[in-house]
Amino acid sequence: MEKYFAESELIINADGSVFHLHVKPEQLADRIILVGDPGRVPLVASYFDTIECDVQSREFHTITGMYKGKRISAVSTGIGCDNIDIVLNELDALTNIDFNTRRLKEQLRSLTLVRIGTCGGLQPHTPTGTFICSEYSIGFDGLLNFYAGRNEVCDAEFEQAFVNHMGWTGNTCMTHPYVIAADAELTDRIAATDMVRGVTISACGFFGPQGRELRIPLADPDQNSKIESFSYKGHVITNFEMESSAVAGLSRLMGHRATTVCMVIANRRAKEADTGYKNTIGTLIEKVLQRI
Repeated sequence: MEKYFAESELIINADGSVFHLHVKPEQLADRIILVGDPGRVPLVASYFDTIECDVQSREFHTITGMYKGKRISAVSTGIGCDNIDIVLNELDALTNIDFNTRRLKEQLRSLTLVRIGTCGGLQPHTPTGTFICSEYSIGFDGLLNFYAGRNEVCDAEFEQAFVNHMGWTGNTCMTHPYVIAADAELTDRIAATDMVRGVTISACGFFGPQGRELRIPLADPDQNSKIESFSYKGHVITNFEMESSAVAGLSRLMGHRATTVCMVIANRRAKEADTGYKNTIGTLIEKVLQRI
């Protein structure tokens, strides 16, 4: 008999919507653009030809509509892999669990998810304004370590090479990082020939975990220089952000297809930042809408 998802495990609101997103199953498209900022959802939807629904709850804002014949949902996640855990699980529940019977549907569907975000560049070839599509993500967040199947979807050799390079072997205070590949076909389609393809670190914070030091000294002042010098089978780490590992990892475990593309708004090596990026990110949004 199929597993029954109890009320405490899958919380459904009185109106039939899922707990955090407040979205109903029929309101979600199979193509989904994820953004961190709730304010960016209307920007994505401004390119839609028609709007079907507009739902907002906390930091989660969802607009579903049509773009050149494609039904697309734009969904905000807020910041961090902990929020991605909420969003991806609820998107999958909306897609593959029958809310009336609380059991898996007989036919499971696969979603196509593209996260559009901003990031910090870590290499000379990733200056501000660069679009980076994440072929691989390194998760500092530890999220995937709580799920069965983690070892089957991650690249153990890549992980160990990174841990050795960072000098983290035997460091019991450090959450073991995981390395996950994005969906190859989707990455090829989104990156095309005009984006950098790279390795992205999803940090579990904006300051210390990304090597920023304000009043609290860093545990390892050389962390970023080690990250910048790391290389594995021709792959170098191109950027920092805070969500791509969880998006790719949970999607792989659930049978969805996902990738992340970010615009560099700060180059950590050059110590440059562009706070006016909101005026230019529309170019990246249009590219993703055309290619998703």
